[in-house]
Amino acid sequence: MSTETPRSTGTPLPIATGTPVPTNTLRPSPTLRPTRTPNMTATQRFETYAAEAQKYYDLGYISTADGKFVEYDDFSEEWAQMGWYNWWILGEEAENFYLSAHVKWSSAYQNAVNSGCGFAFAIQRNTDHYAVFLDRSRVIFLVSNSKGTREVELTRGNPNVRFGNPAEADFVLFVKGRYAFVLVDGLPKGEYLLLPSQQVRGKLGLTLLSGTNRDYGTRCEMTNLHAFFPSE
Repeated sequence: MSTETPRSTGTPLPIATGTPVPTNTLRPSPTLRPTRTPNMTATQRFETYAAEAQKYYDLGYISTADGKFVEYDDFSEEWAQMGWYNWWILGEEAENFYLSAHVKWSSAYQNAVNSGCGFAFAIQRNTDHYAVFLDRSRVIFLVSNSKGTREVELTRGNPNVRFGNPAEADFVLFVKGRYAFVLVDGLPKGEYLLLPSQQVRGKLGLTLLSGTNRDYGTRCEMTNLHAFFPSE
């Protein structure tokens, strides 16, 4: 069990053209702390998770239904810096996994630009990472390293969605080898090819993309937040 203090950073994301091409470097922001709460003692809860893992194994998203579940406390944060995102590191480090949550998000400005909740993974000490967001109009899947931040190649699927403001949905991210998969409300929204030159194993985290500078900016809430780590 990791005891590392979660930390957040800000990453610029100018996306007025629909293509994220940030040019500035990461900068630190205040630390916030999602708290992990394992809750695998309840038989009913375990059976629900086990059935979920079996379903995802049958669909080919994970390599085995055997593994470890970690359950987290509910998450709620706000961020008011348009075109930037924050992450909050979880204690786990993994290469193959899935993260699942029921997400609710809203922006103080009705016509806010791309914004929403999401997950980060493969977070390295030098801040290289991947970040995946559920926006009102599409799934945004980014990779960030010394060369900048850009979108990850979509190899299959349609990442477009349609939500209002506020919005809510079930959101699941799978990482299996060099591929990642995203489900929204149980529907596949994309298969993505990860970079062969970038480390996949790393810290996991939660992300929030702000779409406006007004008032609270963008607010993100996550419930039923849990992760599965298959036996390797």
